Amino acid sequence: TSITSAKIQVNGVHLHYQQTGEGSHAVLLLPGMLGSGQTDFGPQLKSMNKQLFTIVAWDPRGYAKSIPPSRDFPPDFFERDAKDAVDLMQALKFKKFSLLGWSDGGITALIAAAKYPNLIHKLVVWGANASVTQEDVRIYNGIRDVSKWSEKVKKPLEEMYGHDYFAKTCEAWVDGISRFAANSDGNICQQLLPDIKCPTFIIHGEKDPLVPQAHAEYIHKHIKGSRLILMPEGKHNLHLRFAEDFNRQVEDFLR
Repeated sequence: TSITSAKIQVNGVHLHYQQTGEGSHAVLLLPGMLGSGQTDFGPQLKSMNKQLFTIVAWDPRGYAKSIPPSRDFPPDFFERDAKDAVDLMQALKFKKFSLLGWSDGGITALIAAAKYPNLIHKLVVWGANASVTQEDVRIYNGIRDVSKWSEKVKKPLEEMYGHDYFAKTCEAWVDGISRFAANSDGNICQQLLPDIKCPTFIIHGEKDPLVPQAHAEYIHKHIKGSRLILMPEGKHNLHLRFAEDFNRQVEDFLR
C-alpha cells in the first residue's frame, strides 16, 4: 500500500501528515523533538499491518513540513501539540484512534489520552517522561550543541531543516523542556496520568541515554492497568533499531 502525503488546516496552521493502510483501526504516530513522520517512523509506515490498521504519522507545528509557523516552546507546548494531534485526526474523520508516541510525542500522547478519553482507543509510549529532574536537565544540555551530534542522527535533520533552523530549534527545545524542572516535582503531566483510562503499553530501552528508566516506571505505576516492558538492548530509538520486534509487540497489543 502506498503512503500518501498531504496537509490539512487545523487550529489555524497547515499540518502535514502521511497516511497508509486501510484497516478499521486508526493509529496516530507522534514523533519526538524535531521529528517528523518521515524521519521518525519509516519502519512503522512501511511494515505495520496495512489490513488491520490505517496509520497516520504527523509533523507537529513548526516541525518538518508543518512549517510555517516556526517552532516555539511556550509553557503549554505539549498541551498545544496534544490538541493539534487530536484535532488533526478528527479533521481526517477518525472517530476513535490509538496513539503511538515516542519521546516528546509520548508526552503529547499521555496528555491527549488523559484529556480526550472518549477519542483514544489504546496508547503506546516509549522514551517518554512525565516530569523533568535536574539529572534530565543535565542530559538535555548535553545535546544542546548539535555540532556534537553523531553524523547519522544529525544528517537527516540538517537536510530537512537547514543547519541554522535545526541548531536554533534544538537550543530552544532544551530551554523549553528544562523549564519544567522549576515546577513542583518537575511536573509536566504527572497529575494527568490517573485520568488515562484506555489500555496502555509502555516500552523502555534499558540503555536509553536520554530518558532514565525511572520515568517509565513512574508512568507505569500511575496509569492503572498499564503494561511495562523493558528491552535490555534498547536505546532511545528502539522502534527503529529493533523495528521488527517493536512492530510485532505493538500490533499484538493493538489487536
